[in-house]
Amino acid sequence: MSDLKIGVIGSGGRGWLANNAHKPGEGSRIVACCDIKEDVLKRNRDKYGESIFTTNNAEKLLEKNLDAVMICAPDHYHEEYALMAINAGIPIFLEKPMAITTEGCDRILLSAKEKNVRVFVGHNMRYMTIIQKMKALIDDGAIGEVRGIWCRHFISYGGDAYFRDWHSESKNTTSMLLQKGAHDIDVMHWLTGANSKRVSAFGNLSVYNRCDRREESTPGNAGFNVDHWPPLEQKGFSPKMDIEDQTNVIMEMENGVLGTYLQCHFTPDSCRNYTVIGTEGRLENMGDGPESPIFLWNKRNNSFKMLGDEIHYPEKAPKGGHGGADTGIVPEFLSYIRGDIDEPKATSIAARMSVATGCMATKSLRNGGKPYDIPPLPEGI
Repeated sequence: MSDLKIGVIGSGGRGWLANNAHKPGEGSRIVACCDIKEDVLKRNRDKYGESIFTTNNAEKLLEKNLDAVMICAPDHYHEEYALMAINAGIPIFLEKPMAITTEGCDRILLSAKEKNVRVFVGHNMRYMTIIQKMKALIDDGAIGEVRGIWCRHFISYGGDAYFRDWHSESKNTTSMLLQKGAHDIDVMHWLTGANSKRVSAFGNLSVYNRCDRREESTPGNAGFNVDHWPPLEQKGFSPKMDIEDQTNVIMEMENGVLGTYLQCHFTPDSCRNYTVIGTEGRLENMGDGPESPIFLWNKRNNSFKMLGDEIHYPEKAPKGGHGGADTGIVPEFLSYIRGDIDEPKATSIAARMSVATGCMATKSLRNGGKPYDIPPLPEGI
């Protein structure tokens, strides 16, 4: 089997995910990288070999004889680069979110259908072993019929990662309900077996708007620093900031399941906690790491029980970022573009639905919590 020739747009930062596709002689290799920073391109050449093509122009990269391209640029470029690659007939790995608007997602889907180009969206949480274990328990009937799901997401690194650089402006991200929440919304849809059909949300910018701002001419630094605490005493935040740092969403799924999603960016600790309630029990994870426990309560009592009636653990995860998910997602992408599988765990339709839900929830919270229906898929998709 000859190596698939892979290009990378946005080859710094999240673009290092492409390391998992660089397996010369084993089926795939990185042959071209695009980034606006020359020091990133130098690191790319050091990693993938001096012979690779490097450029700061995405169009020039797409002119190369590529079998696929991985798009890992900032969110607000996803639609533009995806459509460029699709028009060139090149299959794509598109980092989440698929786009920052529902309309952008639909343009990608319609173009991909017209050009018959495969699109794989990087919702890597579906490849976390703990999420897969929860999904397997639910599908095996461990809690009966799912009727409710809650997610609490504490984000201790939020002040560094999202309120000090380009993320802090809604023109680049829409909101943290989309940029960060796209993961959780997708997992909630997957675990319940249905997409959201109606949402209502509240949120505000209550902490980081009161922090010291840097000058516009000073570059942002999104690196995590444990000493950046407490939030109100910190400096160097983005001069422009119009996204919320805490949000509450109520979701009604197509199958009648009700969901609640809570997100906060100024907590001292980090944790993603899903609670799934069915007709025969309750399932809850404590952390999303590859060794985190999953508690199952399936015996009735009239008091709180800290530990479940059963405790389950995920399968051993491969080494790599996001609890091994980054290692697992890339091989499935490669199998998908080779045509070895017809549908991956992370589908482009599911990615669109998570964006649509995040967009309508954002619209709701910026309009006093007014409920909004989720726009249906365009005809023919």
